[in-house]
Amino acid sequence: MSKVSVLTAAYNAEAYLHRCLDSLLSQTWQDFQVICVDDGSTDSTPRILDEYAARDSRIEVIHLERNGGQAHARNVALERATGQYVCMLDSDDWFSDDALMSACHVFQKYPDTDCVLFQVREMYADGHHRDYPMPSFQSMTGEEAFEASLTWQIHGLYMVRAEIHHRYPYDDSALSYSDDNTTRVHYLHSRVVRQCAGIYYYRQHAASVTHRVSVRRFDYLRANESMRRQMLAAHVSEKLMDVYENVRWLNLVDVYMFYHHHRSQLTPEERSYGLSELRRVWQSIETSRLTLRNRLKFGYMPLRPSWFLFRCQEELYFYLRMLLFKR
Repeated sequence: MSKVSVLTAAYNAEAYLHRCLDSLLSQTWQDFQVICVDDGSTDSTPRILDEYAARDSRIEVIHLERNGGQAHARNVALERATGQYVCMLDSDDWFSDDALMSACHVFQKYPDTDCVLFQVREMYADGHHRDYPMPSFQSMTGEEAFEASLTWQIHGLYMVRAEIHHRYPYDDSALSYSDDNTTRVHYLHSRVVRQCAGIYYYRQHAASVTHRVSVRRFDYLRANESMRRQMLAAHVSEKLMDVYENVRWLNLVDVYMFYHHHRSQLTPEERSYGLSELRRVWQSIETSRLTLRNRLKFGYMPLRPSWFLFRCQEELYFYLRMLLFKR
């Protein structure tokens, strides 16, 4: 049994895949299994994956006929994972040579550890980089890490004990974004969460879901609803429910900003769908949980029960912001 299983979902990743897989083959920790899922690619991704699998028996490849999204593809890979620990590496990202070894050493040194976070370095196309601004910590309880992850004070790139990951596979309730919920659930059900010195190089580019104009941006709202349902099922504290309801509210305002700025680039059907999703989630927000600032600040007031007044506020707020930033 391999000590570490690495899950890699790849969709039309021919431009980045070599660097991703080369970073795995150069790991100082050699006891690993890589399960690569070709998520219905239409470029040379399938051929590249097969070539690497032919070169190294630690690499397994699964080809899917249709694109089903990262969460689904990773779950397909997870079913094949045999390692004691599991982590993911997206096909456009890469690891430092010591990443797997660094994480495994933390598990070995501290047997109560269930999750180990990598250091994250965000890489930009112009050659610049930025280290994820995560607070330094020796250890957190699972609940502390869960709370910190609700507002992304800590990121979601880590290695986890396999039994936790198999018990809580990726949330695929939405095509995009819902996989973030899995990170939080893993933290919540961990005894102790620590970090290591290994680096996850996280490529930032315009082709990613979070940077392009797409109707998939509205999936964020459904992913947030899924997270809320899972929190209720886990009977988390009212304090944590309050924190996340404010997160949901701020995300809704942020998605409305996306709609305001980019609706002309969406089809009429996509605009109608997006607006209906915004309204549906706006109606579901528990406004009593919102902070005073989020209830009374212009641009963020729920203004229930009038959807018309809320929309007027958002249109004016984002129009004035646009004028201000143009100066």
